[in-house]
Amino acid sequence: MEEQIEVKELDSVVVHFSGDSGDGMQLAGNIFTTVSASVGNGVSTFPDYPADIRAPQGSLTGVSGFQVHIGAAKVYTPGDLCDVLVAMNAAALKMQYKHCKPNSTIIIDTDSFGQRDLQKAEFRSDDYLGEMGIDPDRVVACPITKMVKDCLADTGMDNKSMLKCRNMFALGLVCWLFNRDLELVNNYLETKFKKKPAIAEANIKVVRAGYDYGHNVHASVPNTYRIESKVKEPGRYMDITGNKATAYGLMAAAERAGLRLFLGSYPITPATDILHELAKHKSMGVTTVQCEDEIAGCASAIGAAFAGALAATSTSGPGICLKSEAMNLALIDELPLVIIDVQRGGPSTGMPTKSEQTDLLQVLYGRNGESPMPVIAATSPTDCFDAAYNACKIALEHMTPVVLLTDAFIANGSSAWKLPNIEELPEIHPHFVTEDQKYKYTPYKRDPETLARYWAIPGTEGYSHILGGLEKDGETGAISTDPENHDKMDHIRWEKVARISVPDLKVLGDEKDADLLIVGFGSTYGHLYSTMEELRRKGHKVALAQFKYINPLPKNTAEVLSRYKKVVVAEQNLGQLAALLRIRINHFAPYQYNQVKGQPFVVTELVTTFEKLLKAPLPKEETGTFYTKILE
Repeated sequence: MEEQIEVKELDSVVVHFSGDSGDGMQLAGNIFTTVSASVGNGVSTFPDYPADIRAPQGSLTGVSGFQVHIGAAKVYTPGDLCDVLVAMNAAALKMQYKHCKPNSTIIIDTDSFGQRDLQKAEFRSDDYLGEMGIDPDRVVACPITKMVKDCLADTGMDNKSMLKCRNMFALGLVCWLFNRDLELVNNYLETKFKKKPAIAEANIKVVRAGYDYGHNVHASVPNTYRIESKVKEPGRYMDITGNKATAYGLMAAAERAGLRLFLGSYPITPATDILHELAKHKSMGVTTVQCEDEIAGCASAIGAAFAGALAATSTSGPGICLKSEAMNLALIDELPLVIIDVQRGGPSTGMPTKSEQTDLLQVLYGRNGESPMPVIAATSPTDCFDAAYNACKIALEHMTPVVLLTDAFIANGSSAWKLPNIEELPEIHPHFVTEDQKYKYTPYKRDPETLARYWAIPGTEGYSHILGGLEKDGETGAISTDPENHDKMDHIRWEKVARISVPDLKVLGDEKDADLLIVGFGSTYGHLYSTMEELRRKGHKVALAQFKYINPLPKNTAEVLSRYKKVVVAEQNLGQLAALLRIRINHFAPYQYNQVKGQPFVVTELVTTFEKLLKAPLPKEETGTFYTKILE
């Protein structure tokens, strides 16, 4: 009688897929994530891949990874360390083993651990497991390449095509390990390869082979695992990346506002997927233009905004540098424009596929003249939808360009997203001209409450006007170099942004009696929230305030931050939010936790550092420079 393997129920698990950049690890990870999200699990992902177009096969620099955290309830980070590592070759094992927990399960393709593979991965001997101190009992050593070839031997596929299916064998093995329904995987593959049914059939066959391999040999593990969803809110769900959510947020805003959507863009990592996604939706009235350079992308969007469209442009940090002149044109013309900055590692070309939060001061101040723009920072992949929608609402109702900050971590990462009912989204009322202004319209006539100018569509009788980059008279709209007028217009443009109503800053955790307030912005929310919860489990009084609206700041910002004796600002730069808060809040001198590694925060590191800060005595008086408050 066949021995029965035990099925253990888990609250969460972290799986890390890794291999050559051409091994399909991103696809395998995405499918496993989608299947998990479709059964109600919480998911959070972190794709991590090299910037090389195609690194040498088997090299250490060419390793591509995809980490996914699956939870019975909502999960906030992709996880610090993994419970299961899939390493498709020797280089992947060498590079990614550092992400493993002490008792993690490791799945390897033994066919990719030959002498040549070990040399490329810089192993010194054939005993690669012993060299790395890995217990062989934790390793599922499977000849994946050979088994895939045997599985597809009767399909007539060439060797290269068969090797492309190796990732599906690993996926099948992982699906067996976590009791996933293969029907969901099959449906995904049939949809993805709808126009190539032979490819879909081959991949489905290999997934089943991987699943059966695990089932038949029990894959050297004592248990398989099940993650049952504990919180199931009714509705339709999908696994969505931040870039796709951003695109959907723009489309939803255009639909709600009754406008056409225009995106003028130039391809740049990691923002290009926004352009790709929107280009699929011409049937929804979306127009996309791939321009010859960054400033052209922004300028084309300005033209669309002038013509009456909801206009957007997408880029990353280097593109913001190049767009800055055109961004200022949108600002002085006071046109509604959404500028999406998917931040990446810098400076210069930097690290195109890595994530940072280093563009904050650039989008706030990186233009000539006094040029205030609203700035919103999305906090998660799913929040990219809401952030993009709200950026459009502000742009259209206040007649201003708005910057939306995301970054590579949440743009490429994904989470389970409940599809919203568009009728339940906040209404958007573009600030159009009124009938009583006909034949009396001037372009800088303003709403007395918001100071927003009125939007007149060119060609509308009775509302002819001229806009441009030269300063204009606030009454007539004619070019003006009058010093008093310029001073007045600068003050109005600044006050208009300051009057935008944004939600109050919320404090989570021990709001009333925290010994430490953690402060962050944008995409670090999940890691900082998890850090706060871990510290509270240890008995500490800790709270979190995460900024989503950065310009204007929430009106209660000073009151919140001055309420706590110890405040630490944690960000993935060298202190840009901390610097802004020092400028805006008198006598505010926070502690700082700064990393610029191109990787997400590690929760265990945050917990260790903040625990030391909690135990340290309060200084009797503020002495020295602000550098004394930067945490190691």
